Amino acid sequence: MQPTFVLVHGAFANSFSFAPLQAELGLLGHRSVAVDLPGHGFGATYLRSYQAPQDLGDLSTAPGSIKGVTLADNAAHLIGILERAKENGPVILVSHSRGGVTATAAANARPDLIDRLVYVSAWCPVDLTVGDYYAEPEMATVDITSVARAMAGNPAELGLLRVNFRTADPDALAGWKAAFLADGTDEEFLTFLNTFQPDENLDAGTSADRAQAATWGTIPRTFVRLAGDASLPLALQDRLIREGDALTPDNPYDVRTLEGSHLKWLTDPAPAARVLAELAALTARPA
Repeated sequence: MQPTFVLVHGAFANSFSFAPLQAELGLLGHRSVAVDLPGHGFGATYLRSYQAPQDLGDLSTAPGSIKGVTLADNAAHLIGILERAKENGPVILVSHSRGGVTATAAANARPDLIDRLVYVSAWCPVDLTVGDYYAEPEMATVDITSVARAMAGNPAELGLLRVNFRTADPDALAGWKAAFLADGTDEEFLTFLNTFQPDENLDAGTSADRAQAATWGTIPRTFVRLAGDASLPLALQDRLIREGDALTPDNPYDVRTLEGSHLKWLTDPAPAARVLAELAALTARPA
């Protein structure tokens, strides 16, 4: 039985960004499901004030559907999808960036639904929370000022994170390109930027949501390092791998490496699809 890939997006993203990767996987004979977490995809809020000409005052105060969404909500939604996918055979859960937090929470709760975990430059907190890792030396090179420059409204008042990805601020745009797709063309960068949604939930987990050896640690897992990632630097990726291996030394990560930035594997997905196809061959069961 061939496995189903379940793909989980990162912050401000949605299932749409996986379309090129899904096309490559399909052409290699693999089925996949791209998830929209609660408040994402067609469940996202796109305000008229986000359109041109923008009304920055309204954009800074108008409510959004993702307010109040928690990591527990994300995990429960993902578990529901995993349950359905599992009915058809093995499941490979693939997460990217902040999506790794949700994947980890789901694996902590229902390891029986996952035959392999794949983190593609994704957060898998072990020793610290996501927020605490940002204060560590491995994240010192990450420039968060470009996101802050385009922040709309007060997160505490809105109950969500809102970023104006349709800004024309050249410094913000240059900062985002350097962080996410430095090895892409300007056209590729702007195209990807227009798949982002303005709102993201506030809950990135607590110490209770870190990887647990008794559940998460029983699942075979792969970490796909992105060698040119400036958003989740290679040093931090390697630290997450080391911490995971120390937590479950009898079940270490299978480690793969792709060249490219945080988003390059999605704009040029053929190399990633080949890696995932190799993992599918390891996971497939006899019919």
